Order: sequence, then C-alpha cells, then structure tokens
Amino acid sequence: MRPSRMHTRLRPPPAAPRGFTLVELLVVIAIIAVLMALTIPAVQSVRESGRRMNCGSNLRQFGIAILNYEAARRHFPPTEAPVIRTNKQGTGWSLHARLLPYVEQATIADRFDFKQPAFSGNFSTQTPNPAFAPLFAMPIPILLCPSDPAPVVNSSNGFNYAGNNYMVSFGSATVPVAGRFYWNFATPTDGIVHEESRVRAAQVTDGLGNTIIASEAVRSVPAGSADTVTFPAGAPPSFPYQYLFNGSARWTNGQTAITFSGNANPTTADIDAFVAGWSAVGTSWRHAGSPSMRGRGLSWAATTAGNSLTNGFLTPNSRIPDIAIHWSGFFGPKSFHHGVAQVLFGDGRVVPLSESIDKTVHRGLHSINGGEPVTGDW
Repeated sequence: MRPSRMHTRLRPPPAAPRGFTLVELLVVIAIIAVLMALTIPAVQSVRESGRRMNCGSNLRQFGIAILNYEAARRHFPPTEAPVIRTNKQGTGWSLHARLLPYVEQATIADRFDFKQPAFSGNFSTQTPNPAFAPLFAMPIPILLCPSDPAPVVNSSNGFNYAGNNYMVSFGSATVPVAGRFYWNFATPTDGIVHEESRVRAAQVTDGLGNTIIASEAVRSVPAGSADTVTFPAGAPPSFPYQYLFNGSARWTNGQTAITFSGNANPTTADIDAFVAGWSAVGTSWRHAGSPSMRGRGLSWAATTAGNSLTNGFLTPNSRIPDIAIHWSGFFGPKSFHHGVAQVLFGDGRVVPLSESIDKTVHRGLHSINGGEPVTGDW
C-alpha cells in the first residue's frame, strides 16, 4: 500500500487595496458638481422664498400699525416738514417714529418728545437731536426686509442710524391738471400722506382695498464720507441700485423739477420722457453715508423722501432708478425679490406686485381719489 501524498495548494498573497484611478476620481467629482449645481439653486430659492415671506409679514405688520393709528387718531400718520425748511416750522419726525407704539416699540417711542426737533442742520449736513441720537441707531426689525444685504446700521456725519425698507406712498406723482404737481409732498398730493397731512380713511374714495399705501424699497449702501458718489453718465450702479439718484444736480443746472426744461406746465407724458432720460445724463448719486441723510432708507426716523416715503411713478423694480429732489421725487417699489416687489394695500393686504404691471395702472393704485378703474393683471 502506497503512502498517501499530501498535496499543499499554495494560495496567492492577498492583493493590495486598489485606489481610485484618475478617471474614476474625475467621474466622482463631476457627479458631485452636477448634484451641487442642481441642489444649491434649489436651496437658495427656498431660502429666498422664506425671506420674501418674512418681508411680506413685516410689511403686513407695518400696515396693521398704520390702520391702528388711523383708528385711534381718526387720520393716517403725518410726515413732518424737515427742520431745514425755511417756509414751514417742522420738527423733522418721520411717520415711522410715530408708529413705534403700534409695532411693540413703545419703550423707544416713550422716550421721544415730538414737540422737539428730531434733527438740526442744513441741506448739506444734518445731525440728530442729542437726546434722541442713541435711539435712532436702534434697528426696528419689522422695518427691514431680510433679502436686502445692505448694512442695517450706517454712519452719517458721525452719527449712527438704523435703516428702513418700507416706505409710505404720497401718491401717483402725476399731473392730474395743469399746475398741480403730485410729485412734491410739501404740498397736498393724491396719496395718504404729505407734509403735515391729516388724511382720513373716509377720504380714500377709491377704496382702501384698491389703494397702495406703502411699498418696499432697496436701502442704500455706504460709499465713503462725501455727500455723493459719482458714476459715469449712462453707466449707473448695478440694479437694483443701492444708491439714490441725486435729482438736485440737474435742479442746479437749470433743469428744474418744476419747469422740466423750460416747460412750465408739463403733462405726465412730458415728465415720463424727462425722467426716463434723467439718469442717462446724471452722474451724482446719494449713499448711506451721505451727511445730508439723503441715501435711500438710511434712517427710519428721518422725514425726507429718500428715507421714509415713496410714490407710484415708477413701476416695481423699474430700471429707471429712484430720483430724489429735496422733498420731492419719482419713486417706485424696488426689491431683491425676483420679478416682484411687495406693496401694502389700505385694507392690510400685502401683494407681490409684478414688474410687468402697466405704469398707468400702477400710478392709479397709489392714488386715493382718482377714480381710476382697476384693470389688468397685477
């Protein structure tokens, strides 16, 4: 009998772990890039949707405050004449300051004395009343749109101010009849507010639900310590214009807002043509550090057109920039929301108003008593 043979099978040594090849690595990177390209815009869209909802909620609360003020005082809140005016004795308080008790900010409002001037100075420099200066630097959350990236607090002439995104409308800024100019809120307009106004809800004969009483705006950003910043003619800052176009520059050149190139009785159509070409030749823009406090939305406390007021002359997110001329100007709702800007109607509704709204319809919505038919999609 033969002895059995023991057969030993030799096993190959285990293979070393294999890494990614360059091609595989590039494929993985490409897949990740595609997923990010698909996901990031969606996340950003969701975030912006949330910010827009918060903006609408803030504007709605602002509207409730306006309506509660009207119910308590039997008139809408007025805006005071600025102290720098020589033909009126005003205190310079914005209507936003008067609304603070109605937006859960009574602790600030209780420290105000509306019989005392809010500011002093001239057109070149304005300074706050020392008694109120620290309060003017306090942000009011419901007055801020979360989509606006501009600094909430800015410094002007050595003082800090908290900003404002929600402007109250002083009307259509049109010429209903020869010689009556609704772009100047120092005189009676067709909006719910003008200087020293006491407009009552009963005077809104177009109906509160058919009348825009406030809208959002884009706050200015700082640009140094000079009163203005210069951009080349025909090359304005990028949209949505975080600067306010300085209409005073053409005022001093003889192209006044009253005569419009020598036309003493312009029609709305004349003004349309003039305003459309204004920024194409102008170079002067106000910013958030302007010592004259004429940036857009620089201070919720100041009564100037740039800080607290608007009108309906320009359509939402118009590529024509807002234009301010002392206590007058041509404005429109502006925002960082895609395709819309939010407006507040007199019945408390907040509507994201489309950029495509007809300009005549939009102006009619800012009028309290024009009798315009409310038609079209908006």
